[in-house]
Amino acid sequence: MKSKYDKSRRKFLHDIGLAGLSIPFISAVGNCNEETKKQKTMSAKNGKLGIALVGLGGYAGGQLAPALLQTEHCYLAGIVTGTPSKAVTWKEKYNIPDKNIYSYDNYDSIKDNPDIDIIYVVLPNNMHAEYTIRGFEAGKHVICEKPMAITVEDCDKMLAASKKANKLLSIGYRLHFEPYNLEMVRLGTQKMYGNLKKISGGFGFRAGPSQWRLTQKYAGGGPLMDVGIYVIQGMCYTSGMEPIAVTAVEGVKTDLEKFKEVEQSLTWQFEFPGGLIGEGITSYADNMNFLKAEADKGTFELTSAYNYNGQKGNTPEGPMNFSTVNQQARQMDAFALSVKNNKKSIVPGEMGKRDVKYLQAVYEAMRTGKRIEIK
Repeated sequence: MKSKYDKSRRKFLHDIGLAGLSIPFISAVGNCNEETKKQKTMSAKNGKLGIALVGLGGYAGGQLAPALLQTEHCYLAGIVTGTPSKAVTWKEKYNIPDKNIYSYDNYDSIKDNPDIDIIYVVLPNNMHAEYTIRGFEAGKHVICEKPMAITVEDCDKMLAASKKANKLLSIGYRLHFEPYNLEMVRLGTQKMYGNLKKISGGFGFRAGPSQWRLTQKYAGGGPLMDVGIYVIQGMCYTSGMEPIAVTAVEGVKTDLEKFKEVEQSLTWQFEFPGGLIGEGITSYADNMNFLKAEADKGTFELTSAYNYNGQKGNTPEGPMNFSTVNQQARQMDAFALSVKNNKKSIVPGEMGKRDVKYLQAVYEAMRTGKRIEIK
């Protein structure tokens, strides 16, 4: 017999529109064999929208491309890369026709390719705005990885390009399709344990040397831009509120050469309406991964919150227990359905712009040592 807890959770998922996506709870760790991959990529794509991945780095190759073998409403139709050797490998692995393989030099000619419906920009942060805008100018819908851009001004340009082209923009916020994080949303916004008293989160890992994420020009900042944004998101969707002010402190740099351009770590404190405080921490030197909400009637939390799989959570009633899903497959399928139905993404460009505004406010507070009001 299902408990009231189970029923209310199912109702919440249905009410916010995810239960109707017809997206299966797929294992994120299962791998198709090579023959199955070829069958899927060679089969007719009846009703599926074609996605082209722009940038073939670790996330595109390790997460997005495999997820596109499991999607119901979209498929990997094309690629854009500046590395010819990658093009050869991807062509063979995913059976991508030559006409759907682009370089950065001929990227704009993608406008003439009816196989491509959606462009997914998976490039360094400073390139998000340019390739998203050019994607819209090519007449395609766009998914842009987080953060949406480095500046709010660039976010505005991206939104304007989306409106001008009459095409949809979505941001790669995969955790909005992950059941443990969705449960944090339900428990917090429906006040299942009363009003929130405090919310906290942290995400960090030990970053290796010599990568674009450690370069201000490409990343726009350090761990806050890369993984701290997940903590900011978690605070907002768990509380259902937006911060009104922030203070922040940069952590001590233990490796001055490695972190000569960006912060090694930082902590911040958001003020939310009603007196709720949100405490965040992010780091490129320490491992952490949690989202915690303290309410009148108890604490609910994720002790592994932001990974691609393996989430763990607890409530006053016991551990959370959900099936593993492929977050990226659900995310891309949801956007494909948004395009098919001409319906705005649940993680739209406006949300991406909002978060860039928060990121910049945190950095301003860190640099100045002042309390920064968020308008």
